[in-house]
Parts: sequence; structure tokens; C-alpha cells
Amino acid sequence: MGNEVRPLTAADAGELLTLQRAAFVTEAQLYDDVRLPALVQSLDELRAELAIGRALGVRLGGRVVGAVRTRQDDAVLHVNRLTVAPDLQGRGLGSQLLAAAETGTDATEARLFTGHRSAGNLRLYERFGYVEDRREVVHAGLTLVYLSKRLRS
Repeated sequence: MGNEVRPLTAADAGELLTLQRAAFVTEAQLYDDVRLPALVQSLDELRAELAIGRALGVRLGGRVVGAVRTRQDDAVLHVNRLTVAPDLQGRGLGSQLLAAAETGTDATEARLFTGHRSAGNLRLYERFGYVEDRREVVHAGLTLVYLSKRLRS
């Protein structure tokens, strides 16, 4: 998909929250947990997050169909909430967004996490060169997998 990745702003927060909730429903089903942070985040919390980090998105027909948020702490780029509309998953938007997230930063390392049952996410991150650092058991049905990647020396 050759859609252009563009910055998202606080004005896009409502649409971004709608996309986030739609995309994370499948994750909630995987983990049998409707209280995932991405599903219960409020609009005000999302706006506050957008004020301190960077958000990138892809639009199709005027609709935000994919997004990723990043925050840089010193030399580390934290990649968060890579989301793609459920009806468009598997078409390369996640790859396009992840590549865009990694550019335009002077960070030397990128870090992210996903759930242990999120096989598609894990495959994407591994294709992009992310390596598992550690796992953290949140509860009996959820283990977070933390991954990192060297961006430059």
C-alpha cells in the first residue's frame, strides 16, 4: 500500500481513539481481557499522550486507517500502539508505519512490547530486526514480550 504516512495531532485524537479501540478488540479476544489499556484509555489521556510524543498515521479515503505513536527518551525510541484498522490488516500498513516511526529520530535504539499470543505482531517486529529482550508475566493469560532494535551506532 503506497499511502503517505503523515503526522497526527490532537485534532485527530477522536478518530485515533476509534481506530485504536477497533484494532485492539482482536487483541482483547486473544487474551480474553476487555480491560486492555488501549481499550480503556480515555480521550483526555490520549490527548495528553499526543502532547508529549509523536503520532504518525495513514489515511485512506479521509479515514485514519493506521497509526503509530512514539516517544523518545534520550537515545531510546519507544514505539507504542502500532494500530491498523481490522479490515486492512495484512496489507503492509503496519510495516509502512513501523518504518516511518524509525525514521526522523536520532535515537540509537528502538524498544517496544507486545503480548505473547500476538503472533502477527511478533513476526512483523522480527522481520524488522527486533530481538526479544525479556518477558514479563502480567497475569495467568498475559505475558508481555519486550523487544529492541539497534537503529544506528
